[in-house]
Amino acid sequence: MEPIKSFELSKEYLESLQDSIEIQNNSFIIESFEGANVADIASLLDELNMDEAIYVLRLLPATTAADILIELDEDSLIQVIRELETTELAGLIDQMESDDAADILILMPTKDREDVISHLQEKEKSANILDLLRYDEDSAGGLMAKEFIRANKNWNVVQTIEEIRRQAEKVEKIYSIYVVDNRQHLLGRVSLKKIILASSDTKISDIYEPELISIPTHMEGEEVAEIMRKYDLESVPVVNAKNRLVGRITVDDILDLIREQSEEDIQAMTGISADVEESDSIFRISKARLPWLLIGVIGGLMGAKIIGFFEVGLSKYIALASFIPLVAATGGNVGIQSSSLVVQSLASKSVFDDTPWQRFIKGLLIALVNGVVLATFVFLVVVFIYGFESIFGFTIGLAMFCVVLLSSFMGTVTPLVLDRFGINPAIASGPFITTANDLLGLSVYFGVAMLLLKL
Repeated sequence: MEPIKSFELSKEYLESLQDSIEIQNNSFIIESFEGANVADIASLLDELNMDEAIYVLRLLPATTAADILIELDEDSLIQVIRELETTELAGLIDQMESDDAADILILMPTKDREDVISHLQEKEKSANILDLLRYDEDSAGGLMAKEFIRANKNWNVVQTIEEIRRQAEKVEKIYSIYVVDNRQHLLGRVSLKKIILASSDTKISDIYEPELISIPTHMEGEEVAEIMRKYDLESVPVVNAKNRLVGRITVDDILDLIREQSEEDIQAMTGISADVEESDSIFRISKARLPWLLIGVIGGLMGAKIIGFFEVGLSKYIALASFIPLVAATGGNVGIQSSSLVVQSLASKSVFDDTPWQRFIKGLLIALVNGVVLATFVFLVVVFIYGFESIFGFTIGLAMFCVVLLSSFMGTVTPLVLDRFGINPAIASGPFITTANDLLGLSVYFGVAMLLLKL
């Protein structure tokens, strides 16, 4: 008899798994998954068709299947929850922490979501999920989990340990034990070490630490991520407007948020207008890429029109056409560099950051230095290596200087303006800046040529 293959992320194993699903060799599937990480299993299921993925999920224990569901990419997850029966999905939701459950249910239509919640076995979990669904998904309230360990300040150590044992059944990871008063106001936290070392009759009020960073439910996820990064926190408590403890956010939730936002920013910077992955359909990927590509084409056609206005001048100085790519490329590069630095600074704001006006002045000074160096270099190359007249070299050099200044201005100001109006400034760092600078650069280039070369 052929031995059971152990789980591995490989094409060979994927083919073996698909063959086993086809012939319903359940023992192979179950035994080969033993000891496998749920994230790896989720990656594998993303490669299966929907019928195959559902078949595998139904074979696995509910706790494992629930963990896998959390790890699936969003497109696969949406398809899976559409295929599962309401009672099946409710059974898996029962195995999750409230924040993960809310993240999944928010993807469903309201009626289907309510049907699933009505079938949950734990009424406390139902209430927790409904509470989380009230918040914006990228706010602290939307990111927090309702499962955490709390201790009343009036309890002694014995009471606290008993309560920790009871509460810990619903909490996957214990980072901190939060201390509250009788009205659930957050007072501080106490470490497990202090509880274990303290005598049985010691009150929590005598050993807890009042110094504690907490965050309000309305705080944006990006701000939460920055606080946790700055203070190296594994978890942070969330309080409502009355300083009552309502949840906690753990580092894994923040890592997921940072990854999603990074992917969104990268796609915005590269001119992709929707959340897509390489595994998506050709139509979906094309649809996401086309808008900015069309804008780029329109910009190119407008650039051709600008060049057309100067046909007479070009006929006198054919050499001007040779330097059009140089001017356009330099303008685009300067604009991208300037906007990328501004976007980066906006993404990690600090109280010590420069004001927008200071950023603008600094960007202008940098552009002046770069413009002088590049213009001088171009002038020397055009005159002493290419052998053109000094006036022609000066024209190209001056045009280069003006383009660098203008492109730097656009690259600095555009993200600041977008951020001021609440628009993701990352979209300024891609095709928008490149297209705008091409058009402005060509206009400046030929404008300088007209003035100095008397075209």
